[in-house]
Amino acid sequence: MHYIGLNTCDAANGPGMRVSLFCSGCTLKCPGCFNEESWDFCAGKPFTEETVEKILKALDEPFIRGLSLLGGDPMEPENEPTLVELVKRVRERFGDTKDVWLWTGRRHERIKDHPLMQYVDVLIDGPFVERLKLTEPGWFGSSNQRIIPLHPRAKIE
Repeated sequence: MHYIGLNTCDAANGPGMRVSLFCSGCTLKCPGCFNEESWDFCAGKPFTEETVEKILKALDEPFIRGLSLLGGDPMEPENEPTLVELVKRVRERFGDTKDVWLWTGRRHERIKDHPLMQYVDVLIDGPFVERLKLTEPGWFGSSNQRIIPLHPRAKIE
């Protein structure tokens, strides 16, 4: 897997201060996407053990609330093994003290049984639709997208 960005202190992609990983690769290619450069599966840098350690170290900070997985699309099959292993390690190390948010262009109904979903607290689902673009700030870009709490510990603010 490759990633196009890693922010270790991000206030824009989920509530509180977060670690945000922007995965490379997206086959949906929504017209008007804000992150077209991430569609290429080879864009950015290779995701390595060093990347995992950087993420875990950043999550160690008490002011970091959780991990945000964005893209591209984290739910692309090419990203699955790497991200499942990452979130598994996050849960092993932090338990329920850090939340995991995930953005995907796929609908929850189609991915609810995906192995990654057992580790995700909040899912933002649905493709970006340019004609439904929202202008006010929020956690998603178009009005067809949904914020879905998947775990009782999920807090949406």
